[in-house]
Amino acid sequence: MCHMFGVVKNKIMYGKKVKGIERSTFLIGADGLLKEEWRGLKVPGHVDEVLKSVKALKKAA
Repeated sequence: MCHMFGVVKNKIMYGKKVKGIERSTFLIGADGLLKEEWRGLKVPGHVDEVLKSVKALKKAA
């Protein structure tokens, strides 16, 4: 799944090149389709942004 969503990235950890996961969130609707995505995000305030999108998606349904 990580490769499908393109979140596996080359990173440098303690001076060594490693593969790691880019912090990301994906909102998938009841129809199984990707509705929204956030990549390279910062944690503070992120949950509020996602919750706002979930509520908007529920209203549209």
